[in-house]
Amino acid sequence: MALLDRVKTPKDIRALSRQELHDLAREARERHIDVVSRVGGHFGASLGVTELTVALHHVFDTPRDKIVWDTGHQAYIHKILTGRNDQFPSIRQKGGLAPFCRRDESEYDAFGAGHAATSISAAWGMAVGRDLRGEDNSVIAVIGDGAMGCGLAYEALNNAGHTGRNFIVILNDNEMSIAPNVGAMNKYLTSMITNPVYNRVRREVKDLLHRVPSSLGDAVEHFAYKVDESVKNIFMPGMLFQELGFRYVGPVEGHDLDALVDTLSGVRRMRGPILVHVLTQKGKGFSFAEEDPFKWHAAKPFDKDSGNAKGAGGGLPRYQKVFGEGLVQLGQMDPNVVAITAGMRDGTSTDLFEKAFPDRFFDVGIAEGHGVTFAAGLATEGIKPVVAVYSTFLQRGYDGIIHDVALQNLPVVFAMDRAGVAGADGPTHNGTFDINYMLTVPGMTVTAPKDGAEMLALLRLGVKQEEGPFSVRWPRDSVPEPVPHLSEIPEVEFGTWEVLREGSSVAVLAVGTMVLEALKAAEVLAGEGIETTVVNCRFLKPLDEAVLGKVLQDHTKILTVEESAVVNGFGAFLSREVEQHPLGRGVSVRALGIPDKWVEHGGRAELLREIDLDAQGIAEHVRALAKVKVGAPSSPAQIMETAR
Repeated sequence: MALLDRVKTPKDIRALSRQELHDLAREARERHIDVVSRVGGHFGASLGVTELTVALHHVFDTPRDKIVWDTGHQAYIHKILTGRNDQFPSIRQKGGLAPFCRRDESEYDAFGAGHAATSISAAWGMAVGRDLRGEDNSVIAVIGDGAMGCGLAYEALNNAGHTGRNFIVILNDNEMSIAPNVGAMNKYLTSMITNPVYNRVRREVKDLLHRVPSSLGDAVEHFAYKVDESVKNIFMPGMLFQELGFRYVGPVEGHDLDALVDTLSGVRRMRGPILVHVLTQKGKGFSFAEEDPFKWHAAKPFDKDSGNAKGAGGGLPRYQKVFGEGLVQLGQMDPNVVAITAGMRDGTSTDLFEKAFPDRFFDVGIAEGHGVTFAAGLATEGIKPVVAVYSTFLQRGYDGIIHDVALQNLPVVFAMDRAGVAGADGPTHNGTFDINYMLTVPGMTVTAPKDGAEMLALLRLGVKQEEGPFSVRWPRDSVPEPVPHLSEIPEVEFGTWEVLREGSSVAVLAVGTMVLEALKAAEVLAGEGIETTVVNCRFLKPLDEAVLGKVLQDHTKILTVEESAVVNGFGAFLSREVEQHPLGRGVSVRALGIPDKWVEHGGRAELLREIDLDAQGIAEHVRALAKVKVGAPSSPAQIMETAR
């Protein structure tokens, strides 16, 4: 019987011998590789913390002691060791294990997270709460060095230091986040472990102290500690954290399980705020991931022996790749175009722009708020910044969008990837709110393309704007048809819609990804005698007043469809406009979008089908609306009930 099969909870890990701990780490790593090679998922980060995860659960009394993982990219081994090994093959699939930590999934997931740099703040709150309740359990935050480029981490360190409360932060330093780390913090951490003077002096001091007779006891141990700390302070490593009030321990070799157990056992007995610096290798134990940790951050199903992806290749490219190539073409046309991303150069395909124009590409690290305001500063100098960030991550820069960009009417283009339902990454990564939060910003142009060619046309139009912010969104999906070179794509006139099909019954005002689904629905409905108008509302703000007036003149029933939160979304925005329009009297507007609930992880297509955001769902709502008299109940659920 494999050792991993005997480990049902961390209590079982705490009963293992040192040799058994090594065996467990090996089996857990093999299990992780085997499952992710079959089902896909985040890969390299968890391999890098295999030994650390085993050591943490061996030393600390989880779940009484709280371990807070940052983002959850590194928590797959943690899931395997905390009673979820049998369920592990279901990870990221609909109804299966979540891709990130979730409090409602396991008592061992102390805090849910999918965005970086939250662990120290959350764990600090738990430590303070523990003290207010008069308890004495340990609280440990595990944060990657990539997240140390985010200001939230330093806000938490600044708040926690100099308090005297017992609190442990483990800095998992693998010199990688999702992409290679950038900035001064990365250079600082690297210098801490490569400084030859520091390493030589510290090694010589330790050798000298080891020759002192052990019979001298605690006095020598205390003296040794003080000398070691002094060496650290003189030669820079740990100085920043110690100035923030944390006792610095490390660097510790993150794949030396015995050293980790010994270090963490000692740290557990220490008092006050402690920061343990652990050095790991992302992708450890899988040669392909060790050689290219950037590529192997996440993986589709692959062959374990060759590393090759499974399944047929080819097909149409993803929106992100089309965007990256189009951005390069824009850069060739206009030397003032620059690209900004926040630690997501590969995920947004801005790495293509980086290769073409390295001096005009800026990866600010996991610092979305800074990236937005940095773009605003560039715009004041006549530069044309394109900020390429996932929709869900741009939420972190919202104050900058309002205060630094829009209030000053600066021409910054926000290119939002993963808008709408993100699929297997689940609710932390769904781009559910960007339409809603962009519509509320005065002066913001809000757009959504129906396909890849229109995405590039809107991007080009946004870059040409001389005043005011401009946003464009696209899904985590493949483009529906091939996309020509940008020079071959017709111009899109600012603020215009497209009437793609004219009918006499319900008018469907569709946004972005829902346009082609609405056309499919209209084809089906036409066979049933329901002639439906379909409008491509590629500009959500400003509205096309001419087309809207024609729609209001010819229809009494409108259905808006958007792959975004229905609460305060485009449908609500349009309803207000129709109510105030001279031709709006007697016109009923119904909204179909992502419902007021969290959309879970799973396949993108199956999730959209579940919430009626596909051709079948749109057709069902049009049928129901076509049978409803104007003034009848307004929610989609009520419409369907009335139709029955």
